[in-house]
Amino acid sequence: MAAGYALLVDIAKSSNADDVWRLATRYFASLGFGLVNYGFTRFRSTRTIGDPDDALFLTTGSEAYAKGYFRNGFYAKTPAFRWAQNNEGACTWTWVREAMLAGKLSAEEIETVKYNVSMGITAGISISFPETSARAKGALGMIADPGISTEAVDALFAEKHDELLAVANMLHLRLIQLPFSNRRRALTARQREALEWVADGKTSQDVALLMGVSAAMVEKHLRLARETLSVDTTAQAVAKAALMNLIFQRNPLDANPVPVAAR
Repeated sequence: MAAGYALLVDIAKSSNADDVWRLATRYFASLGFGLVNYGFTRFRSTRTIGDPDDALFLTTGSEAYAKGYFRNGFYAKTPAFRWAQNNEGACTWTWVREAMLAGKLSAEEIETVKYNVSMGITAGISISFPETSARAKGALGMIADPGISTEAVDALFAEKHDELLAVANMLHLRLIQLPFSNRRRALTARQREALEWVADGKTSQDVALLMGVSAAMVEKHLRLARETLSVDTTAQAVAKAALMNLIFQRNPLDANPVPVAAR
């Protein structure tokens, strides 16, 4: 593998999402994919990915690009998103061009394709990762640099298929083990601690003794944790925090993490 086992090991050993993302996307850029998008949720339903605030979105694009692509929901209208929702594996975007010419895209999808073409986005690779949970879904979009044709991407994909998928899957597997960097879902150290003690089966009185605070203060920490996570009960807060890797972490996120999504 030209990418080298060292790269896979470095990604696997990384302890924060920034390093994982930097290592993998630097490799993708070396192949001609400077713009890379990644999305993952553990709260997918049959029709939506769930609350966007509970999803992890990363891009190598600018803040303006991230706002338009992710926060304004452009991604959900693209044919690549539909493919990722319904499939597992990887494919180049040759099928998008063929489907458009055959009249198999919706009007909304056609508009996104035309917009992308106007922005110089014409070729790429989509990867939809296999998940063990029916509610989880992760996908990666690699956009070819301007001037790289769909035929060139097809040829590169055929040549680098195994290597590329190895790096992409290592990226995904490492990211889903790390805390989600999201300002709207950030817990303070005391909120995390209170949730962790509750997860261990402790009562509010037990937690108060263990944390050296009053029971009323424990309830305040738990209430604020529920509000941060947008849930109604403490049990739901524990479950959601665990799913998002926000508790029981060796290197937990600070209360005000720096967002990764615009990098």
